[in-house]
Amino acid sequence: MKVLSLETSAKQFSLAISDGGKVLKSCKMVLDKVLSDSIVPAIEKILKDSKLPLAQIDALVVGLGPGSFTSLRVGLSTVKGLAFAADKPVIGIPSLDAVALNVGETPSQICVIADAKRNMVYAALYENKKGSLKRESEYLLTPLTDLLGRIEADTVFVGDAVKLYQPQLEAYFSNKNKLKIDFAPESQAHPDAKGLIVLAQNDLKKKKFANIDKLVPLYLYPEDCQVQK
Repeated sequence: MKVLSLETSAKQFSLAISDGGKVLKSCKMVLDKVLSDSIVPAIEKILKDSKLPLAQIDALVVGLGPGSFTSLRVGLSTVKGLAFAADKPVIGIPSLDAVALNVGETPSQICVIADAKRNMVYAALYENKKGSLKRESEYLLTPLTDLLGRIEADTVFVGDAVKLYQPQLEAYFSNKNKLKIDFAPESQAHPDAKGLIVLAQNDLKKKKFANIDKLVPLYLYPEDCQVQK
């Protein structure tokens, strides 16, 4: 299947096109203007560069967040518009899963922490053993101090909140001599459209698509107190 994937939850917007799970083209950009002005031209360009019109795309994959309220809304609205216009199925993937995938196979637990502002983090715990990513917790919106109480195993921390909280994490775990912690590099901190394609493969093979009318971003914050990034 030929797939167009979009990830808009973070400041680093990314797109990818794949065929049979193999990425043909991908791009990343740090937005210097509003996403709504950039997203359609970026999609048109990657389709043109791939020599694939939208009509030849078999499915769309979109990152659901959590993340920027406005960017998630723009990304999902764009995907829904393309899906309705071209009659294409859609798969939604939580963006924290894509960040965890960046770490790769590891014997340690993976803890994704993304900055949610207001001294809060978006977080989730994972295992990636034998190349199989498995989420071990619910998706969380929590103060970092509350998250730390859940860490009971050797852990790799990854996500854009690592650079904000690494000193605090190192200080906390310095008193936990039995636990080994590590920090993924900043290059792995953001969700990526290529990762969404990997995570969507099982659903694509099974043709397990979302009900587009019910597909919504994973906000976690109540709608009446959304955080603008």
